[in-house]
Amino acid sequence: MQNRKLKIGIVVGEVSGDTLGASLIRRFREQGIDAEFEGIGGPQMIAEGFNSYYPMDILSVMGIVEVLKDIKKLFAVRDGLVETWSKNPVDVFIGIDAPDFNLRLSKSLKQKQLPIKTVQYVSPSVWAWRQGRVHGIKASIDLVLCLFPFEKAFYKKWDVPAAFVGHPLASQLPLKNPLVEAKQELELDPAQKYIALLPGSRRGEIERLGPLVLDAAQILQQKHPEYTFLIPAINDARQQQISTLLNSYPESLRSNVRIMENTSSDSKIGRQVMNAADIIALASGTATLEAMLLHRPMVTFYKLHWLTYRIAKFLVKIPYYSLPNIIAGKKVIQELIQSEATPEQLAAEIEKLMDIEASQIQVMQHLTMHKQLLADNSEDPVTAVLELLKSS
Repeated sequence: MQNRKLKIGIVVGEVSGDTLGASLIRRFREQGIDAEFEGIGGPQMIAEGFNSYYPMDILSVMGIVEVLKDIKKLFAVRDGLVETWSKNPVDVFIGIDAPDFNLRLSKSLKQKQLPIKTVQYVSPSVWAWRQGRVHGIKASIDLVLCLFPFEKAFYKKWDVPAAFVGHPLASQLPLKNPLVEAKQELELDPAQKYIALLPGSRRGEIERLGPLVLDAAQILQQKHPEYTFLIPAINDARQQQISTLLNSYPESLRSNVRIMENTSSDSKIGRQVMNAADIIALASGTATLEAMLLHRPMVTFYKLHWLTYRIAKFLVKIPYYSLPNIIAGKKVIQELIQSEATPEQLAAEIEKLMDIEASQIQVMQHLTMHKQLLADNSEDPVTAVLELLKSS
């Protein structure tokens, strides 16, 4: 291993995974590791020289019922990767998030008895729901790279090899983050007040949640015309989708909504928009952690297919859905889930954050959690992967 180029397979399924993947590739190179990377990646990883066999969007499917519609396509992608790596094995496969796909891919690689170590980077939420999955993880994954310390403690109880590597955003994003400078970075009026609306980065999320945020914006626009709404679009397809949806609304709202297009290859427009906003309303997911680390007041929401939600509700074992609340162990941001995610309730929660005292309380809680994540001792993910390879 020491005298030849490493081959590293990586699979990601969304923007946050692409960000982690690009960071990981850079960390390998910064440590002088001669490696080539292939699999499924997004624009940030491709900009780092990653060879992507399929577009990242092919895995951008969420929900039990929703996945069933695309199951044949997903199986074909999995089988294609297994066939490729059967002929030309990588040294290690690192699945970044996308656990439903990546854990099955790791299982398939193990069943083929290929000389490939398997790593899951970002633990699936087995500590929250479907804890029985830990047995499958133990059988198919050689190492779990955990973003949070409580995850490593969970795996230790089940005798699953795990390393707490921390979340790279905790160290990448500054503790001091002036709002005026963030607005100027996007060439926005520093004196103007902005509300960021993030219904998600996937086509299905925008279909399901786009009307929710725009209906809420219409309510707020009538009561608080001093606010402008910002919606990020990570690519041309999402920009067109959001524009088409927005065109079905009155001109009074359309003139007060700005669709912020991604102008670079790093897909950071979502972060830039959140950073430049006075208030954020976003779909629950990993982006809530990013908003927390930006120290912006926020409310989160989510709606799934009714059957997916009923199944998930039965299986979930924790009281909260969003990462800031899970990390804090209490409600620090408002969560509007399923029937609670109405335009009226979303508008009301956004309106509460217009109060300076309420928003500042939340911002201070975000800052405290940011400092806690930085204080925890973490391992280097590259070192953890190399140690795994040495043990083979």
